[in-house]
Amino acid sequence: MTTRRARVTCDLSVSVDGYSAGLNQSEERPFGDDGGDGWGGRLHAWFAGTSEENRAEVNRMTAARAFIMGRNMFGPVRGEWDREWNGWWGDDPPFHGPVFVLTHHPRDPQPMDGGTTFHFVTDGIESALARAREAAGDGDVAVQGGATTANQYLAAGLIDELRLHIVPFTLGAGTRLFDGVPPLELEQAESRAATSVTHVTYRVLP
Repeated sequence: MTTRRARVTCDLSVSVDGYSAGLNQSEERPFGDDGGDGWGGRLHAWFAGTSEENRAEVNRMTAARAFIMGRNMFGPVRGEWDREWNGWWGDDPPFHGPVFVLTHHPRDPQPMDGGTTFHFVTDGIESALARAREAAGDGDVAVQGGATTANQYLAAGLIDELRLHIVPFTLGAGTRLFDGVPPLELEQAESRAATSVTHVTYRVLP
């Protein structure tokens, strides 16, 4: 019996002009100049504030068996790990599985409550994906972001399904999806308009 190859998905909330965060990101304002208080309230209101209306999309985001994220998404610490930081999500992060964090600086795995363990990968996006696929078995691997990490995987042709959650406002500057990504062929698989967001799913064609 052949084991199904793990599908690689990517969910990202973006403004209409394609930004997942604004300029001037900091520990106090992790989403920078995001049109609000810097904590992504407008970009992620569909997830945090109206999750019942968007339950199918929320469930699909969290159904992966392993996750990948960039160091900037994990936290604001730069350079060597000179202080304890275990992510923005508290003691029980929402992933409930292995999360592979891209970094240039080694760190021991960090187990958390609820089954999440952060693993720190120093040898590139392909290595992180190989480890995530092994951990996921026949389940999906989710590239969680941010946009810079998504762009690296898109540019390398490693994303199978791109799920955009488009929020009806513009940022004008910041961290933008598709920056530095060569032309892609996308096939729209589905779309759904909700109160404060439009969900669009694309298959990334080879």
